[in-house]
Amino acid sequence: MPDKVQIKVTVNGVEHHNEVEPRLLLVHYLRETLGLTGTHVGCDTSQCGACTVHLDGQAVKSCTMFAVQADGCNLTTIEGLGSAGNLHPVQEGFWEMHGLQCGFCTPGMIMAAVDLLNKNPQPSEAEIRHALEGNLCRCTGYHNIVRAVQYAADKMAGKIGAAADD
Repeated sequence: MPDKVQIKVTVNGVEHHNEVEPRLLLVHYLRETLGLTGTHVGCDTSQCGACTVHLDGQAVKSCTMFAVQADGCNLTTIEGLGSAGNLHPVQEGFWEMHGLQCGFCTPGMIMAAVDLLNKNPQPSEAEIRHALEGNLCRCTGYHNIVRAVQYAADKMAGKIGAAADD
């Protein structure tokens, strides 16, 4: 068995110190060591995007990255994006525009969409579809997912008022 390596990562604003095997994938570290099961394991080959998280502000697929590579980094998972009473605009968009069905792809899809909107606050439909190409959904046909991202862009730009509670 390989020697374990000490890592320090900040996940969703909380600093963690753990000993991990050098071969431990980041997705398994998040799920099994930290108990953050919102990040899903889909294909283990970076094809489906269900494992997408943010590493130092950039979307990465955590199934093809080792936990030791995240040493010293800041990570955000779906659990750190918003909460039940305070949804991120992209999460709200998925709710309001019915952008999910089974929900398996949703965390990765949301994290990829947030990354897009951080880089391009008002993307076109074509830009949204291109940004989400690395995330697969077997249920929705993507139409409502694109609408959800458009909703979030408009919400973040102040074109849509507060949540449905208004």
